[in-house]
Amino acid sequence: MLFSCKSQFVFTYRFIIVHYRMGVKYFFVDVAGNCVVYLLKCFYGIYEGVFFMAFDGITIAAMVQELHRNLDGGRFNKIAQPEADELLITGKGANGQCRLLLSASASLPLIYFTSKNKPSPMTAPNFCMLLRKHIGSARISDIRQPGLERVVEFELEHLNELGDPCKKVLIMELMGKHSNIIFCDDKNMILDSIKHVSSHMSSVREVLPGREYFIPQTQDKLDPLTVDEETFIEVVCKKPCNISKAIYSSLTGISPVVAEEVCFRASVDGSDAAQALDEAAQVHLYHTFCRLMDQVREGDFTPNIIYRGEEPVEYGVFAFQQYGPEYHSVEFGSVSEMLETYYATKNTLTRIHQKSSDLRRIVQTALERNRKKLSLQEKQMKDTAKKDKYKVYGELINTYGYGLEDGCKSFKALNYYTNEEITIPLDPTMTPAENSKKYFDKYGKLKRTEEALTEQIADTRSEIEHLESVSNALDIALAESDLAQIKEELMEYGYIKKHYDRKKGQKAQSKSKPFHYVTEDGFDIYVGKNNFQNDELTFKFATGNDWWFHAKKIAGSHVVVKSKDGELPDHIFEIAGQLAAYYSKGRTAPKVEIDYIQKKQVKKPAGAKPGFVVYYTNYSLMAEPSLKGVKEV
Repeated sequence: MLFSCKSQFVFTYRFIIVHYRMGVKYFFVDVAGNCVVYLLKCFYGIYEGVFFMAFDGITIAAMVQELHRNLDGGRFNKIAQPEADELLITGKGANGQCRLLLSASASLPLIYFTSKNKPSPMTAPNFCMLLRKHIGSARISDIRQPGLERVVEFELEHLNELGDPCKKVLIMELMGKHSNIIFCDDKNMILDSIKHVSSHMSSVREVLPGREYFIPQTQDKLDPLTVDEETFIEVVCKKPCNISKAIYSSLTGISPVVAEEVCFRASVDGSDAAQALDEAAQVHLYHTFCRLMDQVREGDFTPNIIYRGEEPVEYGVFAFQQYGPEYHSVEFGSVSEMLETYYATKNTLTRIHQKSSDLRRIVQTALERNRKKLSLQEKQMKDTAKKDKYKVYGELINTYGYGLEDGCKSFKALNYYTNEEITIPLDPTMTPAENSKKYFDKYGKLKRTEEALTEQIADTRSEIEHLESVSNALDIALAESDLAQIKEELMEYGYIKKHYDRKKGQKAQSKSKPFHYVTEDGFDIYVGKNNFQNDELTFKFATGNDWWFHAKKIAGSHVVVKSKDGELPDHIFEIAGQLAAYYSKGRTAPKVEIDYIQKKQVKKPAGAKPGFVVYYTNYSLMAEPSLKGVKEV
């Protein structure tokens, strides 16, 4: 079943794509680590997933390590509540002052250090006032994570109104829609929480002042840091489901992507049935899992983001091995930096996608209309194939019809073109001459139809190619200036009415520029982001000896490699071909055929649409869509 969702849920889920040796596996998970399916209708008329990585127990363990590093023995100096479900705490530790964000958002619960401040409401909410009263200048005595639960506990020491030392606990629960920030006393009694949960809202646990705090054990999962081999095999390997699901559904704080990583490192297909593993494979899977847990115990974390081209597709706190060569990872100095970069980039891409929604809808509507028109035109063109038959009928009636009797319904004649005898249908109410004229009239009509359709089909195909190139430009757009050029092109060709809405004195938008990449050995490669840039890049920027690349017979960007003497090393042709494949409609294919030629052989026909070129001789190569071997300038 397909569902749609509103834009505010865009960060709620992550579509995890795991590459295996034998293919691709897909998982749909929410931020709480639960498997769900939540599909979002995209602007192309098809359905695709928009999901995000689970903030799982391992990521939280790495974050707790970072909290210790920055806040151990320190103090909370300032507490603000900029949003209804969010705290911004300024603290001071061994590394100086820092700002900690705690978000209990149902769609995106997070905890990380940030350099950005947020404006607070004029009147602080009651929960914020309570925290300021009790722990406004409290000393941080401990920071802990129970097992690998998605929970962070801050143990705080402060002086009460009488000057006596007291202890309080601030608890951050990162559990998807059940996320909360809870303030307790030293006897584990809830003083207040950022979200109140009554018995009407939850039958498992009330989160209200005066209630005892506990972590709900609703799923009865094992602690991955203490599970022994016998229990692991008995619980995980005997479950009636696939191996990956058995791991993340049996162990606390393990997300599906981590479960897939364990399977990959153990050389096991995560989609295989858990009960199908033999004894040796079970033991090997357990020891592989233990090695990963050893990294967690030792705090051996490497925060990194996995990118496919410019787009971040995953993040983690250890190096993933399951991703193929088309992905690359970027390491970060802290979990906070990783999270801020990941979500800021995702937010930018989402915002651009939202801003381009109208343009995508216009392009998609025009594409569908032209494809239907082309289908009808091609069907009519098939009907014109009968014209030659009617011409032959007319000629044979003129040749042999002089001896026909009145009222004949047909007659047989020798077709002198093929030396075969054929039967020609006749209208018995017409004379032979009239029957001949009827067939010649049909021939003439179909011939005229064929001539008109030939031109119309060429125009329609040209229109479809143009719209597909615009669609590709929308796919690779990264900034509003990119969208502005695409909108200008659509206005120029009548898809959008021209209007000028820039107010007097308003600054003109910065002009979009092509992608500029540099190889490790210093070769400059340029990639057009849209048809206007493609034309400018090929016919104004490139010189005759530069090399030009384009995906064969599919929409894509023009790629130009600068070359003074026309000579390039072999590996530069491969890199440029990979870029041409990546910035084309074939970017999801394993290999794309690429045409390449020196720029001086590329011509633009008079009156051709932007981005359209012709060339009469070229070389070809097969390239994998990738950004490997280049660095963006």
